Amino acid sequence: MEEKRTIFDYMGQVFIVFGFAMLVLNVFCLVFGDSAKGFSAMFELGSKGIPAKVSFQFLCVSVLIVGIRFVFFTDVFIKKMPIWLRMICMLAMIVIVIAVFVIAFHWFPVNMWQPWAMFFICFGISFFVSYLIMIIKEKTENKQMEEALKRLKSGEEK
Repeated sequence: MEEKRTIFDYMGQVFIVFGFAMLVLNVFCLVFGDSAKGFSAMFELGSKGIPAKVSFQFLCVSVLIVGIRFVFFTDVFIKKMPIWLRMICMLAMIVIVIAVFVIAFHWFPVNMWQPWAMFFICFGISFFVSYLIMIIKEKTENKQMEEALKRLKSGEEK
């Protein structure tokens, strides 16, 4: 049974995605900021931090990512699509959204392979870590449900 979600649940997801993106971007600023200063709008402050306009752009991307996740992982819009296909479509849409932002806001040079390679490596690592967290969370919730069911059954038998 799926629980009823509110706007606050989605806002929470947006800020989790945004917070993780800012964490990664801040690490990149510290590591690559000064060397990427002239190449990228993201690193125009060098290792001193992330420009406010880029932070708001990442907030918009976070909203879009959570919206895409909503479309592909609830039955509101798509009712009969296998989970593996939903995952592939969701990842493709997220990559497209980020590519549009990269091009529109000059996050990094689109004609250089190195920034794209770094993007795909970071995206892959982020996806893998998120996937592991999701699996751990699901296993924990399933174990809690099993324990609650056992307690309920043992209470009925008395």
